[in-house]
Amino acid sequence: MRLTDKFGRAITDLRISVTDRCNYKCVYCRTGNEGAIYAELPLADYLRLARIFVELGIEKVRITGGEPLLRPHLTDFIRQLAQLRIQHGEHAGRPIDTAITTNGHLLADLAQPLKDAGLSRITVSMDAVDPAKFARITRVPNGFENVLAGIRAAKKAGLAPVKVNCVLLRGFNDDQIVAFGKFARDEGVVLRFIEFMPLEEDRVWSPEIVVTLDEILERMKAFRPLVEIPHAYSETARRYQFDDGVGEIGIIAPVSHPFCGHCSRVRLTSDGKIRTCLFSLFDHDLAGKMQRGASDQELASFIESVIQKKEARHHIGEPDFIPPSRTMVHIGG
Repeated sequence: MRLTDKFGRAITDLRISVTDRCNYKCVYCRTGNEGAIYAELPLADYLRLARIFVELGIEKVRITGGEPLLRPHLTDFIRQLAQLRIQHGEHAGRPIDTAITTNGHLLADLAQPLKDAGLSRITVSMDAVDPAKFARITRVPNGFENVLAGIRAAKKAGLAPVKVNCVLLRGFNDDQIVAFGKFARDEGVVLRFIEFMPLEEDRVWSPEIVVTLDEILERMKAFRPLVEIPHAYSETARRYQFDDGVGEIGIIAPVSHPFCGHCSRVRLTSDGKIRTCLFSLFDHDLAGKMQRGASDQELASFIESVIQKKEARHHIGEPDFIPPSRTMVHIGG
């Protein structure tokens, strides 16, 4: 049996945050505070929990943070993670899909070792292609060249197609939409625009700041026409190609076009709490049970019971919406 919630959604994607520390202070994410707020587990603990999740039906594991490349010995962790095999369904026996989401600042030196360790894919968060605007958003001077070098190193290492994620905020970087389209074509990356969600520490989110899917499409079409291409049922991004087939643009639109009905994700925070949705109001303490001596079977039973509590949908923009107590950097993207 696959891991399935009470709404019949198969849960196949696990996101593990291995730290809530970050070396960037992006304006849409952090107030500028230093260091971690929550604990980090030993990498061996994440590996044990990942193995149990995979035995239950997880097929894809994405490592997040914070900034995951800050964790020492991450390549060894990826090497062990990549040895796990899918347990159920038509792909049983194949290696799980292992991925990392990173800000790319440290990627240039780590791309090849990560590939050699068995990493399947990589996504780089990058919110401007103009160096000055990039520094304004990240509050890190001279970071743009590091990230660009990381993207190119990942391509050279064979982690292509590299995905580049851009969170759009009106008044901050929405003037970069066409520039990103050109960047995707020139650099041979898959671009993903993400609608701004209420997960930042400063709590400045409002509907007016969100640059929606429909607006992104209209503004990109002024550069070149876009053609929609098929995407998997559980995939979060609407996918498009330019009319000449060069460059792929995706738009993840949880605010204007929610995809909760086919969500396949569950998250494990850096301190070992299960979160069934980015906007969950409750954590479920898996690491606590492990540290108190629970067996693998007991942990698996706990995971299955938590999955049955997965929310039907988020309530962004509705009168009864309550922001989660943790912000994105402390949840894991």
